[in-house]
Amino acid sequence: MKRVLVVTVGLLVAALIVIQLIPVDRSNPPVVADFDGPPEVAAVLRASCYDCHSHETRWPWYSRVAPVSWLVVHDVDEGRDKMNFSRWGALDLDRRAKLAEEIWEEVEEGEMPLLAYRLAHPDARLTDGSRSLLRGWAADVRRTAR
Repeated sequence: MKRVLVVTVGLLVAALIVIQLIPVDRSNPPVVADFDGPPEVAAVLRASCYDCHSHETRWPWYSRVAPVSWLVVHDVDEGRDKMNFSRWGALDLDRRAKLAEEIWEEVEEGEMPLLAYRLAHPDARLTDGSRSLLRGWAADVRRTAR
């Protein structure tokens, strides 16, 4: 029984070592047209959103360790696909208004930033003041687009 346990643990360790060789793309493409909103809103977005929703991702040490790296890269890829502040300035006003509304809805419902991200990055947690700021900004963007 002890031999089975040793072999099982050995295989698990070997598998963990081998999966480190599977490459993942942790790149940051060039910023096309960065967010051009109010500086105080930009500061909140940079602190709480940019790692997954821009081409300015800060890749922490654990993003280099499989299988966690796969999850981090997946979340960043998905976040950039859904909404990317590195392309914000190239969007038309109607698209900005729609995205600003979606951003506020996600924040209001507590869906964003993701819980796992908030746990790993306590500084990304939104305060009541930053939520209020985002709510007002989203309303301003919607009014501007009308």
